[in-house]
Amino acid sequence: MKKLRLPLMVLFVAITSISFSQKIKIEDGDLSFLKGVTELNVVYDYSNMEVGKFKTEEAYLDKKVSEKNKKEAGTGDKWLESWNGSRERVYQPKFESLFNKVLAKKNMTIAEGRTDAKYTLIVKTVFTEPGYNIGISKKPSYVSFEYIFIETGTENVLCTLVQFKVPGSQAAGFDYDTSTRISESYAKAGKMLAGFIYKKIKK
Repeated sequence: MKKLRLPLMVLFVAITSISFSQKIKIEDGDLSFLKGVTELNVVYDYSNMEVGKFKTEEAYLDKKVSEKNKKEAGTGDKWLESWNGSRERVYQPKFESLFNKVLAKKNMTIAEGRTDAKYTLIVKTVFTEPGYNIGISKKPSYVSFEYIFIETGTENVLCTLVQFKVPGSQAAGFDYDTSTRISESYAKAGKMLAGFIYKKIKK
């Protein structure tokens, strides 16, 4: 039994650490203005994002594209196209879908292009760890966010939230593609943000 204690304790600490890191925290303001609101505009911001060990996304992309093109000409360029295209194709729809599902009970939804909505949510991705899955070994993705609520068409910030290291992976283990792992981080983030908002405005 003594031999099992250390691994179990390490696992417990790891799970607790992940759970704590992905919690949402209010940095400034409050969410009381959302009571009774049914429509939100949403904007996604990936500027100044860090990726893995790289301080800039540009540095990360340059390295990945160069490495892939050296192995096989053109594969790096195709990978880059997929990296950028996955945002509108997968990440953002996943975020919105889970957000809207949770807040359906409050009749609140978010969508891009709602310039007539009174409030806008800016989903700013500040850090992305792509993770990996090579079959015999895998690491989930982690994405950190800043959520900024403003009055649409203005720079008037009403509330700012932060959420660090939201994990993304598929339990079945079929997340070999980078976009599959990262999309799960966005799905979980959307669900957790909606749940957080619901608790704040349910009264």
